[in-house]
Amino acid sequence: MTVPCLIAVDPGAKGAIAFLTENGELIDVVDMPSVIVRVNRKDRVRVAEQALALLIAANRPLHAFVELSGPMPTDGSQQAYGMGLAAGLVRGVLAGLGIPITLIPPVVWKRGMGLTADKGACRQRAMQLFPARADLFARVKDAGRAESLLIGVYGLRTWQRDAAG
Repeated sequence: MTVPCLIAVDPGAKGAIAFLTENGELIDVVDMPSVIVRVNRKDRVRVAEQALALLIAANRPLHAFVELSGPMPTDGSQQAYGMGLAAGLVRGVLAGLGIPITLIPPVVWKRGMGLTADKGACRQRAMQLFPARADLFARVKDAGRAESLLIGVYGLRTWQRDAAG
């Protein structure tokens, strides 16, 4: 991607990164680079930090919108740890590359986009906003892609509004 872009990140190991133009056009959306690691005799999915850094650095985004997520009360300790690790890696890579970050809580962007916690509704909304790219959000496991895109759409709207006045 050679055009100046903005990125939006659903930071989980099963999250995604959306690349948008400053006009809100979707350039691409990719699944979070991840690896399987063995933790306490169980396989866990974790963010592949070097691949993440290379992906972001290669695209030189002007700004990043990142979901400010935290553990849910129903999360187990390994799940909470994995989520915190992924979120920290994303923020660390962005900070290390000098990319400005806007953190957006899930409740804020979802309310702003007229959504609830329903991941299927997020996928449907992404397909509605970008019908020519609906194939990117067609599968249930594409919820992270849809969420990253919607974080970006919401973030871009508020970023432009804040810049204007």
